[in-house]
Amino acid sequence: MLLLGIDVGTSSIKVSVIDAETQATLSSAQYPETESEIISLQTGWAEQSPEQWWIDVQAAIKKSNASGKYNPKEIGAIGIAYQMHGLVLIDKDGNTLRNSIIWCDSRAVPYGDAAFEAIGKAKCLTHLLNSPGNFTAAKLAWVKEHEPALYQKIDQVLLPGDFIAFKLTNTTTTSASALSEGIFWDFANNSISKDVLDYFGFNEKIFPNIQEVFSEHGKITKQVADALGLQEGIPVTYKAGDQPNNALSLNVLNSGEVAATAGTSGVIYGVSDQLVFDQQSRLNTFAHVNHTANKIRTGVLLCINGTGIMNRYVKQLAGKDLSYKAFDQQAATIHAGSDGLQILPFGNGAERIFNNKIVGAHFENIDLNKHTAAHYFRAAQEGIAFAFKYGFDIMQSNGMKPTMIRAGKANMFLSKLFAEAFVNVIGVPVELYDADGSVGAAKGAGIGVHYYQSAEEACKIYQSISVIEPTNEAIYQDLYQGWYKTLLRHQVG
Repeated sequence: MLLLGIDVGTSSIKVSVIDAETQATLSSAQYPETESEIISLQTGWAEQSPEQWWIDVQAAIKKSNASGKYNPKEIGAIGIAYQMHGLVLIDKDGNTLRNSIIWCDSRAVPYGDAAFEAIGKAKCLTHLLNSPGNFTAAKLAWVKEHEPALYQKIDQVLLPGDFIAFKLTNTTTTSASALSEGIFWDFANNSISKDVLDYFGFNEKIFPNIQEVFSEHGKITKQVADALGLQEGIPVTYKAGDQPNNALSLNVLNSGEVAATAGTSGVIYGVSDQLVFDQQSRLNTFAHVNHTANKIRTGVLLCINGTGIMNRYVKQLAGKDLSYKAFDQQAATIHAGSDGLQILPFGNGAERIFNNKIVGAHFENIDLNKHTAAHYFRAAQEGIAFAFKYGFDIMQSNGMKPTMIRAGKANMFLSKLFAEAFVNVIGVPVELYDADGSVGAAKGAGIGVHYYQSAEEACKIYQSISVIEPTNEAIYQDLYQGWYKTLLRHQVG
């Protein structure tokens, strides 16, 4: 059996096809080749078109099929990973009602903050494990107030992965994991939160049927199968947010295990067997892919919005034709500390680690006679690593103290400079794996269709490519302290 994995990312769609028996990746394809647009109609807003996601998903699957490395008719199950927290709204005919308000959009922060106060901080943290913040529930509240005519047309509220599954199958479903990332899930009562529904005035009927993450979420329709060269009736057997899925792809499934990623945003994601929460909701706890009411598996997520997007921004300032490889080569010619140049990479909306404050991106200590483009390249990567350190300290204060972090050798972890800055400032080794989100989604499909009897079996052949150990901790700790003092000025000021 072959398994198809779809990863609905912010910057592109990626698909992979794997052989279920050998777990070998037969083909991977990305679409579009350039990074997808984020629509920002106002400061702090971030939207994307769900219909464009669907166009790009089809293009990516066709591109993979055209490789000739497998027979598309042998694909037996489909899994979907997706950018978390996005709000997708459809009417009774399945038409999208507006662009998706995506994860880094900040407009709903006041709605989440008000709900936190009205429901009660203690109840939110013990039942939702989070403040409603600017998550999906608060975004829906914004639509309810500002677009009331559109709100009245809503038939279903979906997350990005739910929408792509719907386009494939004409069936809508959700899961406790998905609802928890939207801050709709009451962990204490193991149900949709009555407190959230009552406060915002939402009708429970707008949510699809709740199913397990690893289960059948519909079967591909004949029309879609014919268009994509697939067999009619292939089941979608897995849907998960990108960070829980990244953890699955790295075999991070049990308490104390930790995964990291550094794409458009940056995340450290640790698994716990407790219903844990941060008192200030600077970290966020969601139901992991293998969470059940009887076997707690939560994912404690540290998110840095301004990660790869900061790297891309600095690269674009130097010219769009510059490759990331050349970017890294130039950065490596500069000494650690970038000759005093500092970058705060927080220009992609409100950051949860700062209690949903918009700190903004800042360039500090610019020397017009000394600093070159290469200095900016290095300072961006160091600033991102230092942002991870700031958040990691919060994780440690909440009891998450890993001795090893697993990451896929992808995105910013392709950069030796960034990876070394990351491990040296955090002080924890990183194991790198040849893994990505679409491959993880394909393996999730194999679990959901019961080809694999467990997540552990699906990940049994994973071996790390390399381990990066801290070697210059003292230097980076000293540089971090200087960066941290700069950050404090902007937070206070």
